[in-house]
Amino acid sequence: MLVRQIADRTQIAIIEDEVMVEHYVNRNSNISYVGNVYLGKVQNVLPSMEAAFVDIGKGRNAVLYAGEVNWDAHGLSDTAPRKIEHVLKSGQSVLVQVTKDPIGQKGARLTSQISLPGRYLVYVPGGGMSGISRRLPDNERNRLKGILKNLIPEQAGVIIRTAAEGAPEAELERDVARLKGQWEDIEKKANNSSTSAPSLLYGEPDLTVRVIRDIFNEDFNKMLVQGDQAWDDIQNYIGHIAPELASKIEKWSSNRDIFAENRVEEQLAKAFDRKVYLPSGGSLVIDRTEAMIVIDVNTGKFIGKGGNLEETVTKNNLEAAEEIARQLRLRDMGGIIVIDFIDMTLESNRELVLRRLVECLGRDRTKHQVAEVTSLGLVQMTRKRVGQGLIEAFSTTCESCGGRGIHIHSEPVKKVALEKDLDQRYSKTSKAAIDDDSDDSSDSGDDDSDDEDSDIETSDNKEEAVEVAPVAAAGRRKGRRAVSTGVISTN
Repeated sequence: MLVRQIADRTQIAIIEDEVMVEHYVNRNSNISYVGNVYLGKVQNVLPSMEAAFVDIGKGRNAVLYAGEVNWDAHGLSDTAPRKIEHVLKSGQSVLVQVTKDPIGQKGARLTSQISLPGRYLVYVPGGGMSGISRRLPDNERNRLKGILKNLIPEQAGVIIRTAAEGAPEAELERDVARLKGQWEDIEKKANNSSTSAPSLLYGEPDLTVRVIRDIFNEDFNKMLVQGDQAWDDIQNYIGHIAPELASKIEKWSSNRDIFAENRVEEQLAKAFDRKVYLPSGGSLVIDRTEAMIVIDVNTGKFIGKGGNLEETVTKNNLEAAEEIARQLRLRDMGGIIVIDFIDMTLESNRELVLRRLVECLGRDRTKHQVAEVTSLGLVQMTRKRVGQGLIEAFSTTCESCGGRGIHIHSEPVKKVALEKDLDQRYSKTSKAAIDDDSDDSSDSGDDDSDDEDSDIETSDNKEEAVEVAPVAAAGRRKGRRAVSTGVISTN
């Protein structure tokens, strides 16, 4: 893991086998709201949309859907109809947490089912959910369940993270106590009469601490940190929360940039491209639309080595599946994703490619779901979108075309006719210039025949004529071209 802090910008790159697979960036002026807990004020309730718009003090109203409402906290019985208009009214204060940052014209997404993430687990005060990471083995799952059974109150829930594997009971107990203290502090602020909505009750730490808390564990070889402020923050957090990882962090001491030294900038520049080249010669074309992300797989220069077309196509698709999984993580793409693999005849090959895609996505910590291959040979999948993607973080919309990539004219554009007209004009001008050059050459030949100088002198005169003639011809061509375009030449 590489951490680089320059002024108010912090960037984090995760490297696997000398290849960057994830990238995080944040500025102090553009902090994410995800995880923050607010005492919001309901502005409007739309029963037909089963949603409510809530003011959290960020200018644009956030949206709270009925599926994210904590019905138990509002005292709604199990038999009562769960209608959002029955529990929320305009002007009412409501405790909410941000689950998704604003994207484009869409406001932030909210939930009233609060969850507080820790180092080893996620504490759910309302008890709406409980679970354990699927990556943990069965014996470890049973051990952790037995430990946490006595630590978690009955009205609360917990989600055990992968980082809890092998964690001693004392560390788990300390993590639970810290999260319970955070929740008690939030409740105290929310119930305080001096707290008026909208107001922030709990703010998530900055990007560096969040990434280390959620990702950095014993699986990493080391962490290199560039920047004094980032180094101090990481040292303080690791020393307080995970002292066993202190030996894995190092401060970057070289005068060279840490990203340039590890070729991160080079890989980052390629991640902005629409086209991604595969090692064997194939390629991916990634396009974003309002509704979904579309990825097209092409063979390109990949022609295979022996075998038949089916074998060549399958090898290309397998390589593409691995790269697609990496690009989804690197570019942090979310929403609906449709992948157009090259058509394969055998059902076994289609299953092989789909299985390879699922296996490669196993390293992705972001929630995702892969559907079966459709009758048209398309693979449909979804990936949770939390924050802004890589492209959005490093780009602005074009002011000239508004992001469409094209310019619209009031009249149909006759591109073919325009090209033919230019070709005809150029051919006529060139022909006239050639005729003039031939006339000049014949005149020069007559003069030379009457010359009484020696053969050597005549040869020199011809060389001078050859050198001077193109200059004069060029001047004539320039004048004719100017007249043909409607510009009057004074030469």
